[in-house]
Order: sequence, then C-alpha cells, then structure tokens
Amino acid sequence: MTATDRLQRVLVLIGGAALLIATATDTLAMLGRHARIPLLGSIEIVQCAVLIAASVSLIIATLQNSHARVHLLMDRMSPAVAQRAERLHSLAGAVFVLALLAGSVWITLDLWQGHEESELLRLPYRPLRIEVVLMLAGMLAVFLRNAITGVRR
Repeated sequence: MTATDRLQRVLVLIGGAALLIATATDTLAMLGRHARIPLLGSIEIVQCAVLIAASVSLIIATLQNSHARVHLLMDRMSPAVAQRAERLHSLAGAVFVLALLAGSVWITLDLWQGHEESELLRLPYRPLRIEVVLMLAGMLAVFLRNAITGVRR
C-alpha cells in the first residue's frame, strides 16, 4: 500500500465521519422539530461538517485525477498528444486552485483579528478558514505534481 493509498483511506474516514455527523445532526433536528423540541444550531453544525466532507472529496478527486472532463476529444488523441493535454489540464487546474488559494489566504488574513463565529453556537470560523486553505494547498500540490510528472488517468 502506497502513501497515497493510505492518505486516501484516512481522508475517506474523515469525510465519512463528517457526513455521518451532518446526517445525524440533521436527523435529530428533524425529529426535534416534529417533537417540538428544536435542535438550535443544527444548521451551523451541518454546514461545518459538509465543508469538511466537501474539502476531503475535492482532495480525493484530485489525488485520483478524476475531476470532470470531456472525453470526446481526449479519447481521439494519440497517446503523446493526450499526455500533453493531461499536463496542460493539470497546469490549468493548478493556476485555478492557486487563484482560489490566494483569495482564501487573503480573506483569512484580513479577517483573522475579527474573531468571527457563528450566531447560535458561536463556532469559530478560523479553523474552517484554515481547513479551506490547507485543502487548496493540497490540491495545488497534487496538480503541480501531475503537471510535472505527467500522470495519466
């Protein structure tokens, strides 16, 4: 088992746990509404859990090189041209993620002293912003590796 495989397993466990937390929270909130015992702040918990699950899924998709793409042209290219197109795809992905990362770092630094938190449960936003920055940095690293090494699907 390679290091990438182990990383993917850990990420699947983290993302799965986040989805279970979101599902359990939303289920309890729905049951609470019907029993007239509302679960205050359930939306905030679900949003945090979904952010983690979505971030993990983006990293896994990048590691597996399985982002959405059009096969109409790729399937008709010669192997050498397809290899260059894959590298260009990875490079374009890296540029896009770099722009997102730069914006996220900028916002995180700009709001760092703001001590933002959710309204009801007062969940701090700093760890969530850091998680997004780390996820984008991980995606950037994988895209750059694929652009340099020419990883194929």
